[in-house]
Amino acid sequence: MKKIAVILAGCGHQDGSEIRESVLTLLELDKYNVKVAIFAPNVKQYDVINHLDGSVMNESRNLLVEAARIARGEISALDKLKSKDFDALIIPGGYGVAKNLADIAQKGEKGEAIPEVKNIINDFIREKKPIGAICIAPVVVAQAVKGSYKVKLTLGEENNLLTAFSAEQEVCPTESCVYDEKNKIVSTPAYMRNERISRVARGIEQLVKKVVEIC
Repeated sequence: MKKIAVILAGCGHQDGSEIRESVLTLLELDKYNVKVAIFAPNVKQYDVINHLDGSVMNESRNLLVEAARIARGEISALDKLKSKDFDALIIPGGYGVAKNLADIAQKGEKGEAIPEVKNIINDFIREKKPIGAICIAPVVVAQAVKGSYKVKLTLGEENNLLTAFSAEQEVCPTESCVYDEKNKIVSTPAYMRNERISRVARGIEQLVKKVVEIC
């Protein structure tokens, strides 16, 4: 049975992992009867956003605890994720991914992936194991491998951040995905565009299908 790791970064599209993208990813993986293990950093999240009005709240939350909401409690700290134990890696999006798995949301092209995430991504590529990157996650992948691998990714439309991190980018419809055959990276725009959930679901379906196929 194939084993696939999924990295989350909290819960909620403005300050954590995008819930719909995360659930759709887990749903599609379940269709292939693969073994899934979910991980998140066991650290304080960058900020807490009121998803009703977009305001910053005076609260402190933990990424692992928040991501456990999506994982239904079946989740481990990110430092337990070892590439040798898995056949592939998938990272759903959400603005919190760019805030917590990196500081790219805060610093733009001067931002960096956190060391744990950078090491994990590079390990999977070096071992020639597939990576799926959804929504904003391709930016984190591009930053993590900058200077080591020339990757091809999509955010849907052209984006200056991918260029800044030396990635080749490809325009892609929401319901499709882009495959970097050399590095075995699959990416899809998802909610980089404010599209209908059915179109986002189709793109994630295509991404998961490709990741499982090339494991």
